[in-house]
Amino acid sequence: MPRPLPLALGLAAILAAPAYAQQPDPADWTSVRAEAQGQTVYFNAWGGSEIVNDFIGWAAAEVQDRHGVTVEHVRLADTADAVSRVVAERAAGVDQGGAVDLIWINGANFASMHEQGLLFGPWAESVPNWALTDPVANPLLTHDFTVPTDGMELPWAMAQLVFFYDTARLDAPPTSMAALLDWAEVNPGRFAYPALPDFHGTTFLKQALVELTADPAALAAPVTDATYTAVTAPLWAYLDALTPYLWRAGQAYPATAPSLIQMMADGEIDIAFNFNPNEASNAIANFQLPDTVRSFVMEGGTLGNASFLAIPYNANAAAGAMVFADFLLSPEAQARMQDPSVWGSGTVLAMDRLTPDDRARFEALDLGVATLSPDELGDPLPEPHPSWVARLEADWTVRYGVTR
Repeated sequence: MPRPLPLALGLAAILAAPAYAQQPDPADWTSVRAEAQGQTVYFNAWGGSEIVNDFIGWAAAEVQDRHGVTVEHVRLADTADAVSRVVAERAAGVDQGGAVDLIWINGANFASMHEQGLLFGPWAESVPNWALTDPVANPLLTHDFTVPTDGMELPWAMAQLVFFYDTARLDAPPTSMAALLDWAEVNPGRFAYPALPDFHGTTFLKQALVELTADPAALAAPVTDATYTAVTAPLWAYLDALTPYLWRAGQAYPATAPSLIQMMADGEIDIAFNFNPNEASNAIANFQLPDTVRSFVMEGGTLGNASFLAIPYNANAAAGAMVFADFLLSPEAQARMQDPSVWGSGTVLAMDRLTPDDRARFEALDLGVATLSPDELGDPLPEPHPSWVARLEADWTVRYGVTR
């Protein structure tokens, strides 16, 4: 999943904003489509899930057939790798013809690129399918980890943290961080989270922080030395208490969220989690987990956000990138993406803005036995400001990292 840009790279940025020379006008969509013909778009996106990779491959084939745009999926282990490349190109004076055309991006990566003037745009609200979203009803579509997107990135998927458990092994799951600690003390070794800086490991810490801190409002603002210690103190006290009861007593950690699914399937742990609300149903459909697995959320809610697409300021194929991004926002692509047998990620579209035929695409989906309804999911909790992530990850590594 998308990872934050190291602070050192942000400090190395050139202050002057680049000129968007010879880039297409997003408001002139006829010209954008004409220019996109024959372009090759290098889409830099997390490549850690074959389900996601297959969906991107399908979308690339469709855009090639319909619009004559070739999409090459550059599979990333860390989104910061793509961001670093753009930073390096800026430093080298490569202000046109860059190697990165489109990035799947979130949080600190976006905030850093936007602040440094490394993004093309605004363009997101000019693509035709933007009209099918409702950012008033869903402000997460225009705010990335509390940072306004300013039309510089396009939302393409919704996600929310969910936990899941096997009802054949556990009668009722703990639905708060305090209850999880109590349960872990009675069931040592039966819970795990990925080692930071894995996206899901960091998400678990942020969920705990939001729930445990006495000052959650401080998390909406950039982190400061004055606020950090007091706001995070309850988190570190909690993890100090939880760590001895983790899988392998906290002396080792899984590498990724998919590892949690395998560990649950192997009977090593009883509770897992993912940022995709359909992940448990996906795993059941793929015969990775038994059909007795069910999802749940914490009683106070769980973190949620949108995934976004951004175009670097020096993209070689900005027109093709916009055409591909607009297709990913189409009802056809969004419904396919929400199908648990394909991916299972949530749509960013507003159902009341779709035609009856397009609404029917979504209504026909079987979301699976382990997928919570929107009412059960509840409204997602807002993410902390992205500046908190680097501090949390650095502290966690010192305190709990296996190399400590």
